[in-house]
Amino acid sequence: MTGRELTDLLSQSYRRWHLTGTLENGVIAALDMEGRLFTVVNNKVINRVVPSAIKNRSNKNAYQNPGGDALWPAPEGTTLGYEYATGAWRVPPAITGAVWEVVLQAENHFVIRAEIDLINNYQAGIPCEFERHVKMDSGDNFVTQHVTEVIRYIGGKTLRNGEFSLAPWSLCQFDSGKNGKVTLPPPEKRDVWDMYGPSGSQRRLTNGVYVVKTETKDRFQLGMSPKVPWIEYTLENQFRVKRYAGELANGQSYIDIADSPPDQLPSSRGVSLSVYCDPSGFMEIEACGGCSEELAPGTELRVGITTEYVMV
Repeated sequence: MTGRELTDLLSQSYRRWHLTGTLENGVIAALDMEGRLFTVVNNKVINRVVPSAIKNRSNKNAYQNPGGDALWPAPEGTTLGYEYATGAWRVPPAITGAVWEVVLQAENHFVIRAEIDLINNYQAGIPCEFERHVKMDSGDNFVTQHVTEVIRYIGGKTLRNGEFSLAPWSLCQFDSGKNGKVTLPPPEKRDVWDMYGPSGSQRRLTNGVYVVKTETKDRFQLGMSPKVPWIEYTLENQFRVKRYAGELANGQSYIDIADSPPDQLPSSRGVSLSVYCDPSGFMEIEACGGCSEELAPGTELRVGITTEYVMV
């Protein structure tokens, strides 16, 4: 899909959008689709695009997953997560229906913001502002995207450790298949782990590089500690995308982001980077921020994420 085809589809579906750079080399923010970002290099949208999910709307019967790069709150499951407030997995309407606005725009730089009231699995309400500060550089065959992801607590009551868990979490989606792979520097065994079922058959060390095959019959997800410096997704003969997550602010620490049952306590294994592979033919390279010891009014949880998109 080209950049023009995507913006035409958004407009025809009555979805607002904002562009930095150009439609040939730039970043398109879908303001009415969870503030998702779509990056275009050499007139090709690199992120996954699902036209049917753009044309339709999420409701209680079906979640429409349009692709792109989304900012979500972590964790997904456990007693303190945000996807099981009704008992069954769902993306909360506060996220799918959020009104994102452009609050700053300059050359190759913009900031978008939305108010999103979260409800965790303890039924505790956590009013927040979500912000995405986006800067981009581009050149022949590449776009580099620098995003500072922010979740700002705007509630009037201070929440203490044990009452909440919250971190900014960027999920960047791509089409996958037999020609897709993720590479990373060889990790220590304790620094990469399965978040669900075992995926040992999908991973191997080859010529000094750790390789994850993304084509799979069963969904799997790998959590990675902050000792893993980067992850890179390559779709053979098409593109490669490399992600880095910046350091956390003092007093913040990585958390368990897993889609665990809502009656299960969070584990102590904090995730900085993650790879998710789905048998339906898409995958995600993810990056996470951290959580503070308490949420006082005005507390900001933020992480800087650099994503390098290169055509090959």
